[in-house]
Amino acid sequence: MTQPTLNQDDQNFAELLRQILNHVQGFLGTLEQRPTAINTPPPIPADLSQEGEGAEQSLKLFEERYASFMSASAGGRYFAFVTGGVTPAALMGDWLTSAYDNNATGTDDSWAGGLEHETLHQLKQLLNLPPELTGSFVSGATMSNFVGLALARQWFGKHYGVNVAQEGLQKLPHALKILSATPHSSIYKALAMLGIGRDNLERIPTLPDREAIDLKALEKKLAELKIPAIVVANAGTVNTVDYDDLEGLKQLKERYPFWLHVDAAFGAFAACSPKYAHYLQGIEAADSICIDAHKYLNVPYDAAMQFTKHLNLQGEVFANSAVYLAQQLSETSFIHLTPENSRRLRALPAWFSLQAYGKQGYQQLVEQSCALASEMARQLEASGKFQLLAPMRLNGLCFGFRDDEGPFETSFARIQRYLKALQAEGSVFLSPTSYKGKAAIRASVSNWRTQSSDINRAVQAMLALADE
Repeated sequence: MTQPTLNQDDQNFAELLRQILNHVQGFLGTLEQRPTAINTPPPIPADLSQEGEGAEQSLKLFEERYASFMSASAGGRYFAFVTGGVTPAALMGDWLTSAYDNNATGTDDSWAGGLEHETLHQLKQLLNLPPELTGSFVSGATMSNFVGLALARQWFGKHYGVNVAQEGLQKLPHALKILSATPHSSIYKALAMLGIGRDNLERIPTLPDREAIDLKALEKKLAELKIPAIVVANAGTVNTVDYDDLEGLKQLKERYPFWLHVDAAFGAFAACSPKYAHYLQGIEAADSICIDAHKYLNVPYDAAMQFTKHLNLQGEVFANSAVYLAQQLSETSFIHLTPENSRRLRALPAWFSLQAYGKQGYQQLVEQSCALASEMARQLEASGKFQLLAPMRLNGLCFGFRDDEGPFETSFARIQRYLKALQAEGSVFLSPTSYKGKAAIRASVSNWRTQSSDINRAVQAMLALADE
């Protein structure tokens, strides 16, 4: 017998959809008035209802308890992280993803796997990636890096006749050595999850006043190791959007045995614009690539992609051997290619957005966000209160206070106080960072909604609080 409130919701489903549509339209229509981020403590958790409140009452409870305290991260002044807004087309795709509720394993019960495959094909075209790469959607850049490094771990074992996925790390004669100059925190997390260990990442020096790897220092280390290594390169660092010399790394791969993993979570989208595509020259040499979707692609959380040249290794690591599942490894057998068995059809919002806006739409989005980030930097420096710590390359800026303490000598405590006050004011959300040992602030512009008026309003608030 159907549960009473569930049966009632089913009968009133059309009305419930109308109500949720009105709520969403109300939320999106008030983004300009909402604070960009919330720091108010949440309420004490309520007890679970015995009989259930029904969907209509649940919406009312949400509006009463939580709706007013959800941040406007979808708006145009949320710069603390590299966060895109949800395009209208992507939102359509996301709603359909939940409505269809297909488990995107790549089995033969639907064309969900085919849609994901087509989306990946179009993304390779958008980002000028080699067509021979295979890929899959995962939950975010952390999991994309995890997949790439898991394949690297398997590749390393092959050099010693060890199937690490089957036999374990203990069979290896040498510990894996990971080399990188400015790795994202998710790289360390992935190494911890993979059993490689955070301590097995060795930081290679950067070029002077850069976050990019010093290729001479890297070559020296590769020559010293005398065993295969894993090199994690950056295509867009979080602090300063710096790029490693991928063409130089490509040439090094001709002389030394190493797996090249490129963390291009948001920096890959430089390929959308002829102005910035040169940063990615040489990316075709990568063995695995991490690219995020809920950043520059402007689709909902959670979504990212991983790409690789090594489909067979991927199958060895992630194969699911249940007899009721398809056993053949292919580009669309996603259950054998990712950590998840059950998978939301994350590709559908991306597919919708790609169809709706195409190459020109994303070129314009990238170039517009870069121009707006540059305008923010110009206004901050012109004020005399702030100064950039590194040159602008794409859509992010890293800066510090210029005041009586001297350029960039501000304490971390002052940065935290300032950003907390700025968050309370509500006009803009920024995040703290450290650059070359200096306390700093970073901002990223990657939301399709951001306009010049958002930059002006954000800078006005930043300047007003700079002296407090």
